[in-house]
Amino acid sequence: MTLQGKTALVTGGSRGIGRAIALALSAAGARVAFCHPGDAAAGPTLAALEAQGEAMAFAADVSDEAQVIAFHDAAFARFGAPDILVNNAGILHEAPLRDTSAGDFDKVIAVNLRGCFLNCREFARRSDAGRIINIASELALVGRADLVAYCASKGAILSLTKALARELAPGILVNAIAPGPIETDMTAPASMSPEQIAMDLASPLARYGQPGDIAAMARFLAGDEAGFITGQCFGVNGGSAMP
Repeated sequence: MTLQGKTALVTGGSRGIGRAIALALSAAGARVAFCHPGDAAAGPTLAALEAQGEAMAFAADVSDEAQVIAFHDAAFARFGAPDILVNNAGILHEAPLRDTSAGDFDKVIAVNLRGCFLNCREFARRSDAGRIINIASELALVGRADLVAYCASKGAILSLTKALARELAPGILVNAIAPGPIETDMTAPASMSPEQIAMDLASPLARYGQPGDIAAMARFLAGDEAGFITGQCFGVNGGSAMP
């Protein structure tokens, strides 16, 4: 599969799943622009991408409209109209419902859902064709205690994906990936309780996935082989039973 000559934008691309996706798209030949929240991982990620091809990094808060517009403007000025957008940036807040403030809830929704919406809109304003890939979660479908804001935000991303697939067809194909338990710095098993780990491993493969597992699906959805797929959600989860 080749993405030679394509331009890909990846939000939250400095670490974890976003970094793996950025590197996979770059290895397939795409020019990659990624945004990040200003963290220290951006430099090493940019260096790894530049070792493979053309790339740029941009510090931006995806919940801030002006910063999202600036990210897309900078990528457009550098590489021209984008071909691929991966909405990966996300945060979680873990607390029981009774202890979750409105501010806690709003912050998760702002980054995970508003950020996805803003980036989709800016992509569509600059391109009439291409692929949008939204990173959701299997928890959007099965839920989990103490993660009400996160689950709600990811469920909304699935609805947004389906609506945009209809609105932006046939030029822009829009799909989602719903990862199961993936080992990243945000979801490290070392920081989880035995009960949480047992829930995560209750699948036929009985192990945590790696960021590269999600990157492989994103690379497929970005390529020509996925040209008849839109409005779908793909579970990459070790075989867990999503409804």
